[in-house]
Amino acid sequence: MAAPEKETVKSELPDPKEVAKTYAEVAQRASKLLADHIQKQVKKGLSAPSDELGIAQAFMDMMGKLLANPYRLAQAQMNLVWDYFSLWQHSVMRFSGMGGSPVVSPAKDDKRFKDEEWQEHFLFDFMKQSYLIAARHIHDTVSSVDGLDDQSQKKVNFYTRQYIDALSPSNFALTNPEVFRETVKSHGQNLIKGLNNLLRDVEDGDGNLRVKMTDTSAFELGKNVATTPGKVVFQNDMMQLLQYTPSTPEVSKRPLLIVPPWINKFYILDLREKNSYIKWCVDQGHTVFVISWVNPDERLAEKSFDSYLLEGTLAAVDAIVEQTGAKEINAAGYCLGGTLLATTLAYMAGKRDKRIASGTFFTTMTDFADPGELGVFIDEGQVSSLEKKMFERGYLEGSEMAGTFNMLRANDLIWSFVVNNYLMGKDPFPFDLLYWNSDSTRMPAKMHSFYLRNMYMKNLLKEAGGIEVGGVAIDLGKIKVPTYFISTIEDHIAPWKSTYSGARNFGGPVRFVLGGSGHIAGIVNPPAANKYGFWTNSSAKLPDTADEFFTGAEQQPGSWWTDWQAWLLGQDASKVPARDPVKGTLKVLEDAPGSYVKTRLDATKKAA
Repeated sequence: MAAPEKETVKSELPDPKEVAKTYAEVAQRASKLLADHIQKQVKKGLSAPSDELGIAQAFMDMMGKLLANPYRLAQAQMNLVWDYFSLWQHSVMRFSGMGGSPVVSPAKDDKRFKDEEWQEHFLFDFMKQSYLIAARHIHDTVSSVDGLDDQSQKKVNFYTRQYIDALSPSNFALTNPEVFRETVKSHGQNLIKGLNNLLRDVEDGDGNLRVKMTDTSAFELGKNVATTPGKVVFQNDMMQLLQYTPSTPEVSKRPLLIVPPWINKFYILDLREKNSYIKWCVDQGHTVFVISWVNPDERLAEKSFDSYLLEGTLAAVDAIVEQTGAKEINAAGYCLGGTLLATTLAYMAGKRDKRIASGTFFTTMTDFADPGELGVFIDEGQVSSLEKKMFERGYLEGSEMAGTFNMLRANDLIWSFVVNNYLMGKDPFPFDLLYWNSDSTRMPAKMHSFYLRNMYMKNLLKEAGGIEVGGVAIDLGKIKVPTYFISTIEDHIAPWKSTYSGARNFGGPVRFVLGGSGHIAGIVNPPAANKYGFWTNSSAKLPDTADEFFTGAEQQPGSWWTDWQAWLLGQDASKVPARDPVKGTLKVLEDAPGSYVKTRLDATKKAA
């Protein structure tokens, strides 16, 4: 195969010393990893592989249904043949110098085929189109099988997509034009360096592959991420409470409590000054408090969902009231933090506690009837298997949950790094968002089991009295305070139509806003960026369905942040002198971002 490039690649022979050094590193790492793997297998003892996720059974059921309808299978095969025949015609015409539209093109947001050779070079264009045709037909065939139960169909669709993504020609050295050029140019040194990177990632994962997404050494909490000035003013076993230093002479009378998800760390809302939601809120005149959850280990195995409410959100409210003297506060929760906040509001309503005067929910589900693709991982068999692992060690390992979320966007969060790190032989680029994404957290076994079973599997949170927390029956309908829901149209973690269904269960006035983009970018969307926009519906009450909401909605330019600020000030615009955390009632424990957030699991393993 000729090198697919327009210009002659300048090829220089690599330094023999560097080559020898790299080969020695590879050999040493590979030998050690192989020995460690054999030793672990001997200790474990040989056992037959299990189908804990139910994948094999789902595909067996699918094949049985598919073969039971030979006419449809033959029709699918014939459609595939016709598309390949069209591709052959197109390729012959192109090889002969004639133009013609491609038979199939990648989606506009598909970054795998951005290199110009995928379009301009005859052979790579043929491979690309051949792959896309096969991918489409495979997916269409398995997703249209009659008679499969919903859970099996979801598994078949999801894991078929994983298979299709894995086999993309962009993921192999000889069929990726960019990798091919680099291999010729470096005399294959990119592949040797890539192998070294691969072995390094297996070492860092303690025998499991943990793909490195960014240069973690380029970031330090409090130095170039999570830099908004503030103090830790309270802490217990579950969390630290941060209060940020004001930047305005006056602040809103009601302090603002932000409840992040316990599955991630809070500094997604404080990555850099220019896109920090926390810094923006401070500059708008809010007294901002943020919960920084503990990264639990086996000592906190018995901490329950009740603990996260009583020792988390409720303890934070107590501390804020004591620190500021305010009788009412505003509260906002992100994703699972929003689910916890909703539960807290219902708990407080049951206790006739009115200290939280408004609630804001970022991409928050309280109705789990349709959890999106996450539902693939949640059924009795999988949850039981997960519980067995969790209760043995006392917690859910953070990397396991992180891997699940990465699979939802495998091309962006897995395969792009496989190509860059292992085929191109490059080190990952420093990127603060990916630094945060790789900073995974554990979850206590008891709490996570309760959450999975009662929220996702049984969907009891939406039922009046469906769950009980701290001796109080939880009823979302008793929440009478004004609430603001911001969801995002491309969210693959908390689908916006599901968050909309949950918003309709609240008993007070609800403003629902639909932002652009996805779970992260749609929320971390500062006004200065002037991106995405958002949809609002002027109806006096929420329409019955999400589709009705969207039909009657108007798209607004800019960021939802300013809409939220106007809504919040509409509840109470009273001002008081700025509150310095150092001058509050509570004792300052340390500077923000605190010590809890700095417990990093991959760093802990390396140190060990």
